[in-house]
Amino acid sequence: MFAHSRADEPSPTVMPPEWAPHERTWMAFPPANTTFGPPGSRTLARARGAWTAVARTIARHEPVTVVVAPGDAEAAAALLGPGIETAVVPLDDAWMRDSGLTFVHGSDGRVRGVDWVFNGWGAQEWAAWDSDRLVGSRMAELAGVPRVPSTLVNEGGGFHVDASGTVLLTETVQLDPERNPGLGREDVEAQIHARLGTSHAVWLPRGLWRDYDEFGTRGHVDIVASFTESGTVLLHRQDDPRHPDHEITRDLRRFLESAVDADGGPLRIVDVPAPRTLVDEDGEFVDWSYINHYVANGVVVLCGFDDPRDEVAARIVAEAYPGRRVEQVDARDIFRFGGGIHCITQQQPAPREQESAP
Repeated sequence: MFAHSRADEPSPTVMPPEWAPHERTWMAFPPANTTFGPPGSRTLARARGAWTAVARTIARHEPVTVVVAPGDAEAAAALLGPGIETAVVPLDDAWMRDSGLTFVHGSDGRVRGVDWVFNGWGAQEWAAWDSDRLVGSRMAELAGVPRVPSTLVNEGGGFHVDASGTVLLTETVQLDPERNPGLGREDVEAQIHARLGTSHAVWLPRGLWRDYDEFGTRGHVDIVASFTESGTVLLHRQDDPRHPDHEITRDLRRFLESAVDADGGPLRIVDVPAPRTLVDEDGEFVDWSYINHYVANGVVVLCGFDDPRDEVAARIVAEAYPGRRVEQVDARDIFRFGGGIHCITQQQPAPREQESAP
């Protein structure tokens, strides 16, 4: 696996949908920081336990590589156990979906890695990114793939692609003045389409309510809506009118009902009810969402919350990914630190097979 990368080579690239065959999954081991807590803290132990549960679940279906901050290699190996590769890489945080590469296919079918600019979700005061902004370059070296640089500030949790050229974006993410000052929709779309091989963007006006608090991402789409293997769009729906997302999710549904895909057809929307739980252990409204799942080879790793809606969500997700097993992993501690299972994982697709010449 670990090899020297070839020189950067700009060329047409296409991001395959997340349900395309994978070569491996990438994750990061939570380091001690202001998010997870100091060394030896209970909060850091909870974070590492939650991340490990996801890594072990995925490792039953495909290879997993976990990048580990210097000094944490021994702790990571002891917790992750055999069968999961680790690689020492300086880290600030552990949200691999956002700081890591976005893997794509080149015109020759080989895998490349798009390296967006990462600036701590819009240069937020609490975030650190001196190390995380370089994670993509290190991943390219470890994976032995060409690095495709981009000047766009972007995170993997801020977009979602289907299999026919449509990409979901959020106005408050890519058009955030702290991310891409001076860029308009056309500017952003040009860069997105060039790197992901998409041709049509659907711009959600916003994300979920809690994503705009002090530690939010300002509207990542991967907690709100996702394309699926069956061709549907799964959409988060909050049914309790006491929750701020009740009206937000209804507005988002009305918006998506008027949108079209790259082929000009209407989106087929399937609502996924939010967990019944309204507040977390701190008394704050939760942003728990089943949308933030991860698709691996033969399986969907779905967030679980020890909630009556877990079974409902599992049935809906199973229909959206026919032929795949659905495995739920308790995601409450992951959400406690600011994200979900999709946020802490990043797929590396297998090379695309080339059609034989006639």
